[in-house]
Amino acid sequence: MQLSVIVPMLNEADNAVALCTEIHMVLTGAGLQFEILCIDDGSTDGTRATLQKLIPVMPQLRVIAHSHRSGQSSAILTGVKAARAEVIATLDGDGQNDPADIPALLQSYWDWVKHYPDQPVMIAGHRQKRRDSLSKRIGSRLANRIRRGLLHDGTPDTGCGLKVFPRDSYLGFPAFNHNHRYFCALMIRSGGRVLSVAVNHRPRMAGKSNYGNWGRFLVGIWDMIGVMWLMRRPTRVTATEIKSENSKK
Repeated sequence: MQLSVIVPMLNEADNAVALCTEIHMVLTGAGLQFEILCIDDGSTDGTRATLQKLIPVMPQLRVIAHSHRSGQSSAILTGVKAARAEVIATLDGDGQNDPADIPALLQSYWDWVKHYPDQPVMIAGHRQKRRDSLSKRIGSRLANRIRRGLLHDGTPDTGCGLKVFPRDSYLGFPAFNHNHRYFCALMIRSGGRVLSVAVNHRPRMAGKSNYGNWGRFLVGIWDMIGVMWLMRRPTRVTATEIKSENSKK
């Protein structure tokens, strides 16, 4: 198993089949050994039933359902804990992230690991041409500017759901609601690096966004304060197991 793809979904019944099929075709065509974990975050529109019907024809698909809506960060955590691969890719369930970009991000990850095996890395998608409404683009641009100024994560687009990273590094991140917006900062906090790669961005396939600019702004204030606190208190320890003298002979 080379890659576990985590797709959080909330009321994406009209997008689920097309997106999973597209991911499957891309990764199969790239010759990868993979699994797709769709996390249904308490959907009320039949997303779970739609995904369940897809399982018999797509053996790489696993569906995990939350009993109630818990948020995107919780859905990603559920997926990563259940993942069987040591490398994780995430993308949003609305189809705006292009699955065709996953192999390029994964190759960038492997290239880094080959040259710097002792330093973990997160490959973050950078949506250079957004396919969102004007208000959403303006809100995102403003939020990114504030975040970079306060957290100094050096990442142009942390809001892009398309990312590739090592499973064990993610499991060391502090877990809290909305932490998916700060994955890059948390990777840097843990001593890792973040590389941004240009990716495609598409209009939403169907349905409507589950988030609004105003709601994001309100919760983002407290989140930002908390992450700033965490960034100033990193815990990085280098440890070496001591063997007995006899074991060296």
